[in-house]
Amino acid sequence: MEISISTELCEHIPNFKVGVIRYDGIEVGESPQMVKGRLQLFQESIYFDLDDKNVTDLEGIKEWRQIFKTTGKDPNRYRHSAEALYRRVKKQNYLQPVNSAIDINNFFSLQYQIPIGVYDMDKLQGNITIEIGKEGEEYFGLNGRPNSVQHLIVSSDEAGAFGSPFVDSERTCVTENTKNALHIVYLRPSLEMNEAKEMVESLMNMFVQIHGGKGNVNIIGC
Repeated sequence: MEISISTELCEHIPNFKVGVIRYDGIEVGESPQMVKGRLQLFQESIYFDLDDKNVTDLEGIKEWRQIFKTTGKDPNRYRHSAEALYRRVKKQNYLQPVNSAIDINNFFSLQYQIPIGVYDMDKLQGNITIEIGKEGEEYFGLNGRPNSVQHLIVSSDEAGAFGSPFVDSERTCVTENTKNALHIVYLRPSLEMNEAKEMVESLMNMFVQIHGGKGNVNIIGC
């Protein structure tokens, strides 16, 4: 499986980059109490930090809103997933545990203020291109409805788009049956390459610590 970034996306965002982690032989299940506790405490901490701030004032949230504008998607109507998480926390509508993969995903997305997608690698078909969604393109999302991906950054395999910084598709979702997974970390373009690699490696290390198996990290950029 090869992963690449489209020429069109690079023309719009010359410093665009993603972290890619491939996992083999993992075990997904209920999160350990340590993960549940850290996620809850971190949300409570964010809630108090946001007491006198707007979510859109946060640097990571702001930068990804600008990316949506650049590709032609209104960030006020289509909020990237990290912003959506922060808005929930600000309302004290705290995230509840789902499974170990999703919970770690949410923790790191909150920590770094960026969208992160995790996918069942055995449900993917062929090579993957990260590109800008086309007119008429849509998929059924984890939000329980069809989602137009026109003007969104999307990850697509040979069967079509399956993930984005907005919402991921149901087709490639991670479950407790997942044995091999793919993380796509939608990094801030302003992040230096060495910082990006350090961040993605820390995600991989925690994921493998919880799920076992092996992980491999790459940073792919324009």
